Amino acid sequence: MKQILPPTAKICKEAKETIQECASEFISFVTGEASDKRHKENRRTFNGHDICWALSSLGFGNYVEVMLRYLYKLREFERQKANQTKGSNDEATDEAASESENQECTTT
Repeated sequence: MKQILPPTAKICKEAKETIQECASEFISFVTGEASDKRHKENRRTFNGHDICWALSSLGFGNYVEVMLRYLYKLREFERQKANQTKGSNDEATDEAASESENQECTTT
């Protein structure tokens, strides 16, 4: 909250608490709508697209495009991270196999 205000501005504790309550209610409202959709479709979990659908159906459609872009970037980041982890595990496995082969060669 302070980032958007001038450096000399102060925010009282009550204002911070009120904003936090509003944010929590908004999240609960959107999540509840997405959960209702999930329940009607007989699914156990809901995903980011369900949240975007809920935002749109509740009249917050102007946030959907931004959320979908964020979802796409998040999934791409997670994919890259998984590939890096897999790559480093593969390298460690390759190194271990190479060391094992070297030891076999020197012992025979």
